[in-house]
Amino acid sequence: MTEEAVMADPQQRFQDFLKSEKYRKRISQMAVSGATSLLVDFEELLTADSALAESVVEKPDEYLAHANRAAFAQLQIEAPEYAAEIEGVSVQLKGLPETTPLRILGSKHIGKLVMVEGIIVRSTQVRPMVVRGAFRCKGCGTITFIEQTTPFLRQPVACTDPACRRKGVFDFVQEESTFIDSQDIRIQERPEDLPPGQLPRWLNIRIEGRDLVDVARPGDHVAIVGTVRAAAPTMPRVGKLRVFRLHLDANYIDVLSKEPETVLTSPEEEKQILELARDPWVHRKIIRSIAPSIFGYEHIKESIMYLIFGGVLKQLPDIAIRGEMNVLLIGDPGTAKSQLLQYVARIAPRGLYTSGRGTTAAGLTAAVLRERGGGMTLEAGALVLADKGVACIDEIDKMRPEDRVAIHEAMEQHTVSVAKGGIVATLNARTAVLAAANPALGRYEPYRTVAENVPLPVTILSRFDLIFVLRDVPEKEADTKMTEHILDLHRKGAAPVEPPISPILLRKYISYAKNIKPILTEEALQRLKDFYLEMRAASETEGTPIAITARQLESLVRVAEARARVAFRKEILAEDAEAAITIMKRSLAEVGIDVASRKLDIDLIMTGKPKSVRDKLQVILGRIVEMERETGIVEKSALLDKLTTEHEISAPEAERLIGQLIREGTIYSPREGYLKKT
Repeated sequence: MTEEAVMADPQQRFQDFLKSEKYRKRISQMAVSGATSLLVDFEELLTADSALAESVVEKPDEYLAHANRAAFAQLQIEAPEYAAEIEGVSVQLKGLPETTPLRILGSKHIGKLVMVEGIIVRSTQVRPMVVRGAFRCKGCGTITFIEQTTPFLRQPVACTDPACRRKGVFDFVQEESTFIDSQDIRIQERPEDLPPGQLPRWLNIRIEGRDLVDVARPGDHVAIVGTVRAAAPTMPRVGKLRVFRLHLDANYIDVLSKEPETVLTSPEEEKQILELARDPWVHRKIIRSIAPSIFGYEHIKESIMYLIFGGVLKQLPDIAIRGEMNVLLIGDPGTAKSQLLQYVARIAPRGLYTSGRGTTAAGLTAAVLRERGGGMTLEAGALVLADKGVACIDEIDKMRPEDRVAIHEAMEQHTVSVAKGGIVATLNARTAVLAAANPALGRYEPYRTVAENVPLPVTILSRFDLIFVLRDVPEKEADTKMTEHILDLHRKGAAPVEPPISPILLRKYISYAKNIKPILTEEALQRLKDFYLEMRAASETEGTPIAITARQLESLVRVAEARARVAFRKEILAEDAEAAITIMKRSLAEVGIDVASRKLDIDLIMTGKPKSVRDKLQVILGRIVEMERETGIVEKSALLDKLTTEHEISAPEAERLIGQLIREGTIYSPREGYLKKT
């Protein structure tokens, strides 16, 4: 056989390739599953016939048509009855050797077969599209068939009946026409592939055929093989523009796992990872590898380690209990909060960083956009795109209150609900949130409560598992070490301490650990139970503040699970429970101490007011109600006298508390110097 003969019949060469055991099996399975498409691994085609594979990439339209005919011819041999039922087979190519970045996709790729990767940010609903239109002549009733390839419906030029030949009006006959499903989606560059300071590029993808529509949803990472096309937008009354727009006609969509756990590891790396996990000091090593250029903050780096590894999601028949943790850092200016957040966004699988002022509710959750065709589509926001990852939100206190409300639901229920423009949807947002906030008064005031220090509503404060305060307190010894560290950093231009684990290996280690689902052992359970009950017992006597609630108990379990996961353990040991209790105590001590009674008071976070203040407010209200019964209206000066003499509440404090009650609308002042309960 001459070379010309080999080159002459691509269909025969495709059919020879499909005669291998693997593909004959796949083709006969099509009849069982009722599929109309055949998946071909491009690399296998490359190995079998490299010239043919290159021709497919260079001239996909011509060569995919040959492939489709070859696959149909092979199906007629393997399953003739099924081949008689369907009109044809479409060959889908999977896994081109190289991925074309969306950034470099341009005019030289038009008409070529490429593979692109990205995140789906929006998708339209599935719509039927006509591929072969049937038209009935109004004069003689003859039906003419026209293949439809353009975006607009083409009518016949004249009637095909020789006796009629009218150029007249034609009716479109829906029943006789052939339709296929079609859908448009838009993909965007993945955040981790983005060059610094660049806007993410996007590309519209056209999907046709029932085997491809609705395969992937917004938020999915996909690799799409398809032919690059360019279309000129049409302007009314002017015609087509000179600048064309690129889009992709999809041939195959591969949903790269939604789980960030599937980071590819080589056998050597796997060996390194398992060796690390056996190290008894693995926790210390990982803490030392987190942001090594930032000095100190051991306990905060420890909590970040727990946040990245995360707990286990419990999916019960009636409710779901989240596994991801949320951590809040409150700190004075210049305490490296933003640097920590940026580092975590880089190291965590599927990490996203966003800052408070430049963030809106729609950008965080989901935006509803109007399409050109008049319908509505959903575009996924940051929390949905960071599903099963970490969202780092800087300056959360600077966000507008109406935008901040959007993250309430995502933090506790791990979903994002949208009801706008006729679209009612609930999307997954199983995201761990690491947030940073600045104190309201510029610096953190240790004699004020957390709620007074941070301009955040208690509804958000109570959803954080751990809250830490980073204070900039002058202290000779620490300052000396810090100074040396910073100056060293500037002199060498590199981290003064080499991290024990490289960032690349750490990232793979985290992904590997996510597959482990540790369970509580009896000893660990007992430790957590004892600690919780002991803290609750302290609150049993009347008048003492409540130290801890069920939310903190769940947080303790999550921290213990994360710690066991770091060491690749299937069981949570007593030491994990102890570590969880220690870090929880530290977090509570930093934010939960009631300044007046020096006791732990969780109500600071849950209600925003410590128990001592609530008790005093009750006393003042009680007095006002009593005095109202006697005089009908309460004179402020008389009330202040009674409070100082009988209840030992000083006049300035009483004034402040009365002001607070007036602001909350519990009491009001009918005229100057007098008070009344609303």
